[in-house]
Amino acid sequence: MIKKLLLTALMPLLCARLSFAQTRIVQSINSNWLFHKDIPGSADATSWERVSLPHTWNTQDVNDDEPGYYRGKGIYKKTIYIPANWKDKNIDLYFEGANQVTQVFVNGVFAGRHIGGYTAFSIPVSKLLKFSSDTVSANQIMVEVDNSADPGVPPLSADFTFYGGIYRNVFLVATGRPHLDVSGPGQAGLRISTPRVNEQMAVIITNTKVKELKDRSAYKIINEIVDRDGRSVDRIEQKLDGEGVSVKQALSKPHLWSCDDPYLYRVITRLINNKTKEVVDQQTNSLGIRWFKFSADSGFFLNGKHVKLIGANRHQDFRDMGNALPEALQERDIVLLKNMGANFIRIAHYPQAPSILQACDRLGIIASVEIPVVNEINESETFYKNCLDMQREMIDQNFNHPSVVIWAYMNEVLLHPHYKEGSKERQLYFGNIVKLAKRIDSLSKAEDPARFTMIPCNGNFDLYNNTGLTKVPQIVGWNIYSGWYSGGLEGFERFLERHHANLPDKPLIVTEFGADADIRSHSSDPVRFDKTIEYQRIYHMHDLKEIMARPFVAGAAVWNLVDFNSEGRGESTPHINTKGLTTDAREPKEAYFLYQANLLKVPFLKLGGNQWLLRSGIASADGTSMQEVVVFTNQPFVALWLNGKLLKKVEAKDHIAVFQVPFRNGLNYIKASDGKGLEDDQTVKFKMIASDLAHDTTFDALNVSLGDPRFFVDQKMQQVWLPEKPYTKGSWGYLGGQVFRLNSLNRQPFGSDKAIVNTNNDAIYETQRIGLTGFKADVPDGEYAVTLHFAELQAKNNAEKSIYNLDATVAKEVEQTRSFDVQINGKTILEDLSNHNYLLPATAYYSTTIITAEKGQGITIDFIPHQGQAILNAVQIKKIF
Repeated sequence: MIKKLLLTALMPLLCARLSFAQTRIVQSINSNWLFHKDIPGSADATSWERVSLPHTWNTQDVNDDEPGYYRGKGIYKKTIYIPANWKDKNIDLYFEGANQVTQVFVNGVFAGRHIGGYTAFSIPVSKLLKFSSDTVSANQIMVEVDNSADPGVPPLSADFTFYGGIYRNVFLVATGRPHLDVSGPGQAGLRISTPRVNEQMAVIITNTKVKELKDRSAYKIINEIVDRDGRSVDRIEQKLDGEGVSVKQALSKPHLWSCDDPYLYRVITRLINNKTKEVVDQQTNSLGIRWFKFSADSGFFLNGKHVKLIGANRHQDFRDMGNALPEALQERDIVLLKNMGANFIRIAHYPQAPSILQACDRLGIIASVEIPVVNEINESETFYKNCLDMQREMIDQNFNHPSVVIWAYMNEVLLHPHYKEGSKERQLYFGNIVKLAKRIDSLSKAEDPARFTMIPCNGNFDLYNNTGLTKVPQIVGWNIYSGWYSGGLEGFERFLERHHANLPDKPLIVTEFGADADIRSHSSDPVRFDKTIEYQRIYHMHDLKEIMARPFVAGAAVWNLVDFNSEGRGESTPHINTKGLTTDAREPKEAYFLYQANLLKVPFLKLGGNQWLLRSGIASADGTSMQEVVVFTNQPFVALWLNGKLLKKVEAKDHIAVFQVPFRNGLNYIKASDGKGLEDDQTVKFKMIASDLAHDTTFDALNVSLGDPRFFVDQKMQQVWLPEKPYTKGSWGYLGGQVFRLNSLNRQPFGSDKAIVNTNNDAIYETQRIGLTGFKADVPDGEYAVTLHFAELQAKNNAEKSIYNLDATVAKEVEQTRSFDVQINGKTILEDLSNHNYLLPATAYYSTTIITAEKGQGITIDFIPHQGQAILNAVQIKKIF
């Protein structure tokens, strides 16, 4: 004991005696690159664009109306300046990520190549650089990045966009000779493991390799563990054994890393010259000491305590930036997750920026990481090799993160099967998938025996189980969308119970569950697949309750933390998957507040409707319009005030208090309180529509979405589109017809899922009433602008049906032929409107005309069919004077 105290006292003195030679230098080279797409004839001097990294060339074309986006080669070039005193150093270019095949040239000479768009890589360049004798020297770097489809490189297909470019940081790394085998930030050539941990003691093993070592007897390794306060808690010196050394250390009563207390030590590894005592290289890594396990019956345990893993998946893109995000925005997503009360992230479907797992380590977020083998495989040895290389790189680069507990691979790999159903070729294909899975799984366990492996499967239980794929990993993940893509909400819990009954030895994680929510769409009676904020809230209330009720469900990850780009998607928000708990600009939706109310351990209260502050509705007899307002809370009761008066106090059920609020025309101030100091407020601007239009002297505008039971809010235009209703005397509404529905028995309750060309308000054009005879509004006398909106929804287009619709009941689309006239107040304003002129497939068309309403007759719109049925998607009536 005395010796240990003496050593502890001497540690600062021993460290002070070490002198530091010029150890490794790491500098980013992100600024001032030149770039152009490698399109024939585009390489003239004027075509080069000045950019800084991170950079992608797909920020615009993934969101336009043209199907597809540029997948090809991009060329980057830059001049770097190398000091003369670097001549004897080892110099690398370190890329955190470039998608997806990258070739590097230095001074016109090929330096190296990397395959794969989501793992980091180093390119040695020392031998290709030019050095001056006494000053810095200019050297030219050229990088070719290619995101073309390649059958040998995963992913082959996926529900996300394969952005091209050098979209993460690039560093210049200079090390001495010899040096520790760590090429750059975030790469774990130096591995730290904790094979034995409990509350009383922890064993820490640091495996280190030294490169370019000529005389191992001339050097030694000093490994030091430092606590959060900078105090040295253990220090050991060890001779080199060949090119590597394994340093074993022990801490008594370690401060454990956990979700609530993510305590991090630092491990400082120094390569020392025995003769000069100089530190010739040094690396610092974080160290989180913890132990964990998964149980098929009881879920997940961290440091011997049961922890229900609840969190979200995360894609890496951001609105108008693609996947080229700066560090601050990367880290912001993990803070967003932590502030939600979550403790789990599935990093899907590919390894992401080093800052993501660094933030997970700091904030206490448990992580699963996976490689991008998605939907399908290619049955070639090239593809297999690239899969194995990606898994090895992923594990190597993320090995030291205490937040990581799962290495995953093969997301929904049977979703897009090859060959004819029931054929021998398909059975062989499934067999090859299982063989590849076993190879990846074996590699993962060999590289890292301490962590668990997982395959996330889509909800076809029989298919994955019958192929044997569920037998391969240690954990089975299920992507379950009951109540969204298929069936009712109750199918979710039935699926969970089925797994537990049929795979009793396999721990279960719900790796995906979610529902789209377009923040502009709202409903007082939400239904499956209407994409309203309200249905998303109902969906997550149900699934979260069922997850929490079952101990054998180790955890669950919402699909998705954020809305993300998927260029091939249509629907009301083309190119965007809107299942996020926040928008792609990270604005929280109501479902985000629902999770906060359920998961946060501190008092919480938040008004919903944050994306519905502009409302409209039809006045009742007392001049108000009753609409729902919800409050999310973990407190027992909530009181709601409207314009300074107490409206009601209600009990919160399942962390939600529901109020019916009598809105009045104009501004409505709402305040919610738990009576103990928690408050939240908002101001709602309400546009009242009189029930008796004919006598409403204040009428100014009416916007109606036909074939649609939802409210739609256009914030930019400050317009609210009302749901349709049948005409009643003195008011407004449609005459005759029926709601347009897809030829589907399974999913879409109304409207179309096609992206509509030439509009940003796709939802307005995706619904329509067909076969109507008219639309009538009993507005007061005056001058009006009437705008009619149309889109032909029953026509073929060139867009391929998305495999993510998961709806096998869609019948073959029947192309319609229609021709009709439109009259307003007896005057023909559109003649022979047809598929041969303005009614193009899935294309927005609108026409505005000026109409005089007189003699109390209001506005009557008549549809006169010549061939087929007339249609109307939306109508606007605006008073001019």
